[in-house]
Amino acid sequence: MSESIYVGVDLGGTAIKVGICNGDGQLLHTYEGPTETAKGVDVVISNIEKYVRHIVEQSPYEWDQLKGVGAGVAGFTNVREGIIVLAPNIGFRDVPIRALLEERIGKPVRIDNDANVAALGEAWAGAGKGIENCVCYTLGTGVGGGIIINGKIYQGFSGMAGEIGHMSVVPDLEAIQCGCGKMGCLETVSSATGIIRMANDAVERGDRTSLALEAQIAAKEVFDAAKAGDEVALRIVKRAAFYLGKSMAAVATVLNPELFIVGGGVSKAGDFLFEEMRLVFAKLAPEPLQQGVSIVPASLGNDAGIVGAAGLLLRS
Repeated sequence: MSESIYVGVDLGGTAIKVGICNGDGQLLHTYEGPTETAKGVDVVISNIEKYVRHIVEQSPYEWDQLKGVGAGVAGFTNVREGIIVLAPNIGFRDVPIRALLEERIGKPVRIDNDANVAALGEAWAGAGKGIENCVCYTLGTGVGGGIIINGKIYQGFSGMAGEIGHMSVVPDLEAIQCGCGKMGCLETVSSATGIIRMANDAVERGDRTSLALEAQIAAKEVFDAAKAGDEVALRIVKRAAFYLGKSMAAVATVLNPELFIVGGGVSKAGDFLFEEMRLVFAKLAPEPLQQGVSIVPASLGNDAGIVGAAGLLLRS
């Protein structure tokens, strides 16, 4: 019997990345082409179909071996109906992407948001391989999350589960307003945006630091300064790590995952970010909920979304 294959689609505002995976989550081939959002929904849908067909044609596999297509998108999705409710970066609003792609491709299609598919990718074939219950954090411009329970994405009743970045963890006296409109969200202190804001605030206050306002401070500069022993930068990174660890302790009391996987640009801060998170988790989580629990870096990098999207056909 011929091997079954699954295509994952990472639908971004600039590029559409597609990849072929086998039934074990091994990424076999990838391809990338422009999204062309300015040309409208029909062109974007046509491009997805074109890239899916192209990658299969250019591979050693036959079209009949393709069992389905999964797609991840940054935005709000109605997973059950297969509709992208709102995805500003690609200009989609209430687009029935599953029905449109199934009609064009003639194969089953599944969709989900980018954080969920990245979590599924890591759980299926990355840092969480073989683990049935884990929670994935994605630390970038914001803080995204995905929850895997019994090997499958947990959606919640309206598909909004896993919005970890909007847990209110910062005390009222220190809290600032998040982009979501609420106060004290994890995203305000543990995202790249939050780290940059705290660094700019420190420089403007005149704190003694090697960081400067001459150019736009990047999160990587803060990490580099912290590694070099800059006390202000160390304080900022420790604060970001503290609230990540605090949020994990809270998540553990509700979900009791075996593993926390942390990916995204901010996770590249390295060992001292992870060490601090682990210390805080150990301090705040009840003892029985710490047993056997690990906090580890993600391993699939930018491929997590493609792998997880392909996995939607098997594990959702």
